[in-house]
Amino acid sequence: MKVICIKKKTILKLAMLTVFTLIIGGFTTTFGMQHYYKLDFSTGLVTATKLNVRSGPGTQYGIVATVNKNEYIRVFAGVGDWYIVQVEGDYVGAVSQKYVKAIYPNANTGSNNNQNNNSNSNNNTNATTMNANENEVFNLINAQRTKNGLPALKSDSEVQRVARIKAQDMVDKNYFDHQSPTYGSPFDMLKSFKISYRTAGENIAANSSNSGAVNAWMNSSGHKANILNSNFNYTGIGVVNSPKYGKMYVQLFIGK
Repeated sequence: MKVICIKKKTILKLAMLTVFTLIIGGFTTTFGMQHYYKLDFSTGLVTATKLNVRSGPGTQYGIVATVNKNEYIRVFAGVGDWYIVQVEGDYVGAVSQKYVKAIYPNANTGSNNNQNNNSNSNNNTNATTMNANENEVFNLINAQRTKNGLPALKSDSEVQRVARIKAQDMVDKNYFDHQSPTYGSPFDMLKSFKISYRTAGENIAANSSNSGAVNAWMNSSGHKANILNSNFNYTGIGVVNSPKYGKMYVQLFIGK
């Protein structure tokens, strides 16, 4: 079991939101006459050594930014053979589909991790659909918070998606750790998936039952501290089957 000390990061300035709004406005004008289509994923992994982000869906458009191999980008929609994306620095543009890999979420021990990040959050907070195991863990966690006089956590759809991806990654890569060989630390992963927060934490567990996982967390001071942290108000829970442990659990917490 691990307990990670709290760190702090710089608060994002409101000016960044203004710049992002202006970029979106210009982007909408540029692509106004194009035919958009919806996608069944919203995160992509760059496979090219260096990928150009252009101001329109074609090589005739100018380059507004570049991203490197193995970086994650947010994908909004498709236009022909191009994706409309947002990349680091809040640049919005188009990239060729052939250089982006779609990242799809997959539907007795524990470890916890906690960090503060003084960033303003603007991610989607609508509850995503949980599977039966995730919903049971969610209810068990909130029962513990209610019993201790704390408000229930709300489900954040983006955090929920990241928690599932992390749980599946631990099963696929056969590891049990906060540090992922694929995504780095939980905080690196949240950043990669464009999720901002004031404070964040992670509990992980490998167990054969949902109640067993929550009980193991509540019997550990570090994990219990994350569950009963009044600074956290949103969560995402990923539970996937594990041939080694029965089930793999990831609970991500954020405070906005």
